[in-house]
Amino acid sequence: MSYGLLKGKKGIIFGALNEQSIAWKVAERCHEEGAEFILSNAPIALRMGELNDLAEKTGSEVIGADATSVEDLEKLFDAATAKFGKIDFILHSIGMSINVRKGKHYTEMNYDWLEKGWDISAVSFHKVMRVAWEKDCMNEWGSILALTYIAAQRTFPDYNDMSDNKAYLESIARTFGNYWGERKVRVNTVSQSPTMTTAGSGVKGFGGFLGYAEDMSPLGNATALECADYCVTLFSDLTKKVTMQNLFHDGGFSSSGVTQKVISKYDAE
Repeated sequence: MSYGLLKGKKGIIFGALNEQSIAWKVAERCHEEGAEFILSNAPIALRMGELNDLAEKTGSEVIGADATSVEDLEKLFDAATAKFGKIDFILHSIGMSINVRKGKHYTEMNYDWLEKGWDISAVSFHKVMRVAWEKDCMNEWGSILALTYIAAQRTFPDYNDMSDNKAYLESIARTFGNYWGERKVRVNTVSQSPTMTTAGSGVKGFGGFLGYAEDMSPLGNATALECADYCVTLFSDLTKKVTMQNLFHDGGFSSSGVTQKVISKYDAE
């Protein structure tokens, strides 16, 4: 069901790769709610993914950009403002750890890989906002979002340096969000339930993450589509004064000490 929450709004969505991607679902829901946007991802991701299918479905333009490259981002934002004028929303759905991909244990960190993952997963959010700031391309009451995970606050085996990346991402949102407030733009992060995306499934033991979170969440895990619905509300005019927050969208997991489902499993032993 569409409510027209984003009618007339323009934006940029980073990170859609395929139908499993949360960013893909966000793009679909933004389109259904009346928004227009540019889809962007790194050139290598464009070759791997199916972004042209999403672009056709949503009537969107695809512009490749490496979010770690200020030069690429400048070209992207110039294209966006040429197309739309000022924009109303940005979604940063970007994350990658070479240490996770290559199975390097946290206690044996490859620091070159760490820096690369840190740049892609966290610093890129600063670069996106810096370029948008310098080009003054956000409308008043605009909304900038990044996707994160509760491993920024709690330890999860094998999530590895992505935990550190997400913690830094959330800090950037708070710090830069303070300055964006001067321009009446809000900046938040959404801490989503573990979700079976291409990136998430690369984490060792991810099935266990999903099952445990499901049992520990009173409402169950939030799906990618439900996350997209939440992002729509945060892009809309209904949340104008929500900023510098890390917003948990996780079925109650973040506030649960233990649930009866988990207790029952131990009682049964």
